[in-house]
Amino acid sequence: MIPAIFGLSGDTLTEDERAFFVEAAPAGFILFERNCRDPEQVRRLTDSLRALSGRSDVPILIDQEGGRVARLKPPAWPAFPAPQRFAQLYRRAPISAIEAARANAQAIALVLAEAGINVDCAPVLDLRREGAHGVIGDRALGADPMQVAALGRAILDGLAAGGVCGVVKHVPGHGRAAADSHFELPIVREDGAELADDLYPFAALADAPMAMTAHILFPAWDPERCATLSRAVIVDVIRGRIGFDGLLMSDDIAMAALSGTLADRARGAIAAGCDLVLLGSGAIAENEAVADALSAAAPTVLDRLDRAMKRVAGKTSSDPFDALAAKRDALLAYA
Repeated sequence: MIPAIFGLSGDTLTEDERAFFVEAAPAGFILFERNCRDPEQVRRLTDSLRALSGRSDVPILIDQEGGRVARLKPPAWPAFPAPQRFAQLYRRAPISAIEAARANAQAIALVLAEAGINVDCAPVLDLRREGAHGVIGDRALGADPMQVAALGRAILDGLAAGGVCGVVKHVPGHGRAAADSHFELPIVREDGAELADDLYPFAALADAPMAMTAHILFPAWDPERCATLSRAVIVDVIRGRIGFDGLLMSDDIAMAALSGTLADRARGAIAAGCDLVLLGSGAIAENEAVADALSAAAPTVLDRLDRAMKRVAGKTSSDPFDALAAKRDALLAYA
């Protein structure tokens, strides 16, 4: 198994993709809107990925945060509220907001599990900051670290109750960024003491099964390399100060915040301490370039992956979707 998560080109696997995935044996896969036409098609696609990998618990990821970040969209799938809605309710009724967030996440998990998707790249634990770039914006669970941690925990628990593994992101924090890392490298110049609030939600949820790095340069910790490529940030801050010991994946290495070839980026992220690199383009030539650059996953990576997936293995939602959505909506009405 190589330490990579790859995207797919379309809503069915091509013969070239089938042959490549069998040979390369990636750790997992990630789906985007281009891969998702309707529930039956997605289930056929995920079933084929499990069959190709020979692993019933192979991680199949998607970004289904709710609001503007949702790969499964109406009318084929239900709409889910943006995370900001739970932040707004929290200011008036914290317990109700936590219950609403948990019910919403469990409803998301039910939809994902029915489609054969077992990992959701959520919750976002980045703090909402005035004057920052809008790439986070209403995706944030608030500006208060304790609030974000509480709502983030509810989301992780709700996803797990429905058999879906959550991924906290974007560690060590994207909230202060004045640029969108999809298009350029953001630089966050605050010192280590000022960044303590940004780390708090990740430290509070350090037992999360999976986390995703931020393509952001933090000169306070490493003046040369962004977090994804920085051994200082990953070892000293993420593994050390935050205390995260779960599976750590990169954000998409095709994003313009990173420079160099995809092979260089992949090797750099693994050398820095990422367990897995994520490449979402679905272009087979790009997937092949990354696969050629990587060696087999280390035993520690396999152990972290196994531990993460075992936490949701065999779990199914005990509540029907309609009941979960109704509970969420009734609570959000108080916001």
